[in-house]
Amino acid sequence: MRTIVYADGGCDPNPGPGGWGVVIQAPEGTVELCGGDPQSTNNRMELTAAIRALEHFPEGAAIEMRCDSQYVVKSVTEWIRGWKLKGWRTTTGPVKNVELMQRLDELAARRDVRWVWVKGHAGEAGNERADRLAAQGRRQALGLAPRPEAGPALAPVPPSPPVEPAPRGTSIPVEGALGLRLARAAKQAGTTPQAYVDEVLRLALDLGPDGLAALREAARIRKAPAA
Repeated sequence: MRTIVYADGGCDPNPGPGGWGVVIQAPEGTVELCGGDPQSTNNRMELTAAIRALEHFPEGAAIEMRCDSQYVVKSVTEWIRGWKLKGWRTTTGPVKNVELMQRLDELAARRDVRWVWVKGHAGEAGNERADRLAAQGRRQALGLAPRPEAGPALAPVPPSPPVEPAPRGTSIPVEGALGLRLARAAKQAGTTPQAYVDEVLRLALDLGPDGLAALREAARIRKAPAA
């Protein structure tokens, strides 16, 4: 029987303070892990989440790793073999985040891992919880206290559950110069303006006033001219 594991990570802004979260739904009980980095990227945090999850298990363990990052899942299941044959290079240059990729490959090779992509923010309880843990890891990276959590521990999740898309939130119109900035930012992120607004609001609520203030101060310092 495989142990169900959810791994998630991200940064806000990207690059910037990041966090990762892991939910391990073992038969004997749920284990939750999280951590952060004051300066990272979305992809590095996604990889770190998967690495920390695998490090929790002994060699030979049977695991079903569920990630909402196609970058992680495709790297391990499709791309990594070719990279290794080419000396950890792609057609355009060295593999990005190579030290994390090599560590993930080393850990996965010594365990029986089934990699499964799940749609993020679509109502799957383990994925949603891992996302909240990643937000907690971001707060730790900023030196902030974790936000209080309420509710019972997650129950074990059966393999491959049917998932219904989460209902869309209320549309928030943004016009004028701010609307143009939003459209450009959404295009760079590869998403729609409304989805970008939804994600920004969710992250703002996760961080809270103290976290937002810390991010503004970090952005101000980065933009300040060198003395």
